[in-house]
Amino acid sequence: MKKDIILPEIADNVVTGYLASVLVSVGDVIEEDQSIIEVETDKATTDIPSSFGGKIIDIKVNAGDEIRVGQVIMVLEVEESEEAEEKKSPVVIPDLPVPKESGIRDPVEVAPKASILVPASPSVRRFARELGVDINRVKGSGKDGRISDDDVKAHTKAVIQGGSTQSNLQTAYAEVPDFSQWGTINNEPMSRIRQITAESTLNSWQTIPQVVQFNKADITELEKFRQMSKTQVDKVGGKLTMTAILLKVSALALRQFPKFNASVDMKNKQVIYKDFVNIGVAVDTPQGLLVPIVRDADKKSLTELSIEIGQLAEKARNKKLTAEEMHGGNFTISNLGGIGGTAFTPIVYPHQVAILGVSKAIMEQVYRDEKFEARLLMPLSLSYDHRLIDGADGARFMGWICKVMEQPFSLWL
Repeated sequence: MKKDIILPEIADNVVTGYLASVLVSVGDVIEEDQSIIEVETDKATTDIPSSFGGKIIDIKVNAGDEIRVGQVIMVLEVEESEEAEEKKSPVVIPDLPVPKESGIRDPVEVAPKASILVPASPSVRRFARELGVDINRVKGSGKDGRISDDDVKAHTKAVIQGGSTQSNLQTAYAEVPDFSQWGTINNEPMSRIRQITAESTLNSWQTIPQVVQFNKADITELEKFRQMSKTQVDKVGGKLTMTAILLKVSALALRQFPKFNASVDMKNKQVIYKDFVNIGVAVDTPQGLLVPIVRDADKKSLTELSIEIGQLAEKARNKKLTAEEMHGGNFTISNLGGIGGTAFTPIVYPHQVAILGVSKAIMEQVYRDEKFEARLLMPLSLSYDHRLIDGADGARFMGWICKVMEQPFSLWL
């Protein structure tokens, strides 16, 4: 029996991508969930798995093509048993009113889609499609949040009985006037990265009560240390930047102040403390802002962090980051020091509670030991979620970071 393989959902707000490569050929016998193509978007490069197992009899796309979600990319000859599984009786759910924003969709009106960014097997994704459920909204109970059939059933029941599992926040976009009445204009569509950034920051601003704490760190001695040590790091392929040092200091600070390494779960009225330190580093790219994640930053040396940051930044600028490399961050650093500015107020990322903004260091007169002397001061801006973090917490966290940066050799104590 012939079965079409369609391009599944790649990520939120991503409906098209470019086919980077085809990983199989006509005549190949493949297994369910085996990677068959590689798709490149503005956000990441992602392997797409097959929804079925069988023999490839037709490939309808070529490398370099622009392809859309829902488009048929291959045709397989599948075994009868596979086809029988697809035709199993649909699950009957009660005929109850379903909220419009619930995540339950009418499977007659919405073409079946699969998601590869959630930890769920193809059979579970198929089960969710049969119920008309967006699997991205289902909370998994298994290891690492893996979703099971029971999780899909529980989500469906909760939506039907209790309404939407999503925030009740509704965003109304104001109509934009016709600016052409006043002069020449040029309309340019938002890139996918800009769309995602716009929605994410808007959601964060509307749902997280954010406070910003400002301070200045005296990095005079730290900059001497960086200049003295950068050649040693260069020899092994890294670049000892202030961002790498800030990453190390922040990682240690998150261990000292675990509240900043946590997440707020308002639905279940709980705080999630994490026993791992994953830090995002904002990277300015031609495509827009990307934030790759440095995992277990507290366990890595300055040299290791310097090398990894360079590699991730290079991948970000060349559109080679994978979705996995941009998920799972606990805290973020945004360093604008190389561009300029005296201060700014970064927005906390969803599911995090704090972000550290860094501005350009400048020489200032500082009163020390009963006299003024020129010192190199770095402005820092700490935005945090006031639902979990109070002003005193923010002041202590920033004070600790500044103290360590002013005494760089304390990193080894």
